[in-house]
Amino acid sequence: MFLCFSQKPSFAMLYTQPYIGCRACPNSQLCLAPNRGVIKVYNEDNTSRAVEVPSDITARDICQLFVLKSHCIDDHSWTLSEHLSHLGIERTIEDHESVMEVLSGWGMDTDSRLYFRKNYAKYEFFKKPLDFFPDHMVSISSETNGMMNHSQLIQTFLNSSTCPEVHGHLHAKEQGKKSWKKFYFVLRRSGLYFSNKGTSKEPRHLQFIAEFTDSDVYTLLSAKKVHGAPTDYGFCVKCNSARDLKLLCADDEQTRTCWVTAMRLLKHGMQLYQNFIQPHQKQKASPMRSISENSLVAMDFSGQKSRVIENPSEALSVAVEEGLSWRRKSCHRLSSHGSPSTSQSSVLSIALHLAQPWFHSRLSRDEAHRLITQQGLIDGVFLLRDSQSNPKTFVLSLCHMQRIKHFQILPVDDEGELFYSLDDGHTRFTDLIQLVEFYQLNRGVLPCKLKHHCARITL
Repeated sequence: MFLCFSQKPSFAMLYTQPYIGCRACPNSQLCLAPNRGVIKVYNEDNTSRAVEVPSDITARDICQLFVLKSHCIDDHSWTLSEHLSHLGIERTIEDHESVMEVLSGWGMDTDSRLYFRKNYAKYEFFKKPLDFFPDHMVSISSETNGMMNHSQLIQTFLNSSTCPEVHGHLHAKEQGKKSWKKFYFVLRRSGLYFSNKGTSKEPRHLQFIAEFTDSDVYTLLSAKKVHGAPTDYGFCVKCNSARDLKLLCADDEQTRTCWVTAMRLLKHGMQLYQNFIQPHQKQKASPMRSISENSLVAMDFSGQKSRVIENPSEALSVAVEEGLSWRRKSCHRLSSHGSPSTSQSSVLSIALHLAQPWFHSRLSRDEAHRLITQQGLIDGVFLLRDSQSNPKTFVLSLCHMQRIKHFQILPVDDEGELFYSLDDGHTRFTDLIQLVEFYQLNRGVLPCKLKHHCARITL
């Protein structure tokens, strides 16, 4: 049986270079300045900002530009995403890719967008390859006699002469049909294949599907609803020189992540590793902090003589205690304007956590799930939000083992004093900031520590 995939987008490939105002002709609005262009970038709250950029600018350059303009911390997890809403697909543009080349593939009559967002999982496979390449999906060459750790596995992906084989079952959408069918797929350096006879890997049974020199891999948005997929773990291969999509679907997130990551490595190879290590090399060459900041030390002034705190654990506990002391003094100052009350302390508590980057106020469960998925399904990605079912409580949404779990934060009233708790009052916190700080250092009742907060900034 011959399997073919296709989906015809409703756009013409007419886009060339974006128009900008010409400085030489101030009355003209549609002049093209040489080697320049204007791009419009969106944020998660759909705020946008248009900037004039050189024609050879890369995705990493754009991210650094918006980091500076938005006054946020550059932790190298900021990314530029390509969102093709008319096709229901999106992908993270690799740091080295030319943004103008990406835009040149868009149709002028489509609602395609660039998004500036976090993606903590962008290079996580270099740090924890075991989480991305499960043993049952990866085969290695016979030259290694089956003996290879996962660090060496990544190296074989980067080596142009070798490549691990990724294999397993995927659902595929057949040409001209709405139904999906399950096949056994094999990914090699030469391309992606499916077997037309069970799990056979014999050359006569393998049907070529796609290669990645001129293709990119995208994730499907609302795979079930938009594409009729059997699960929501859909992805596709889109050829830059053709209009058809090779629509595929995995049974779980780990399987999809393995396929997508392997395809990225096959296409970009060593360039991905260079993207990963480049920011760290720059940090070593030119540290961001000044000499005076590097020479700062923790001091204890509580005794008759001041002393340097050399123990890092003691320095951390002192810093935490000072933070708690500051909050207690703030509550006292607020109460001093009137009679002390639980409501006044609650007002201060709300005012404190509303300003935190990890708090997302009136975010629904589905929106929280979407935001965490976009910013990386790795352990410790989290956000706090208002509860939709109980307006007096809050919810902690946390990713662990590529699954998103939701934990209710309950208010606890103890003799007129309000606390917050994740474990029915056994561990209590005066405000949400204290709660987050505790679980960033201690796992407690959670499956993992809080590590990366979901960020939403206004451009």
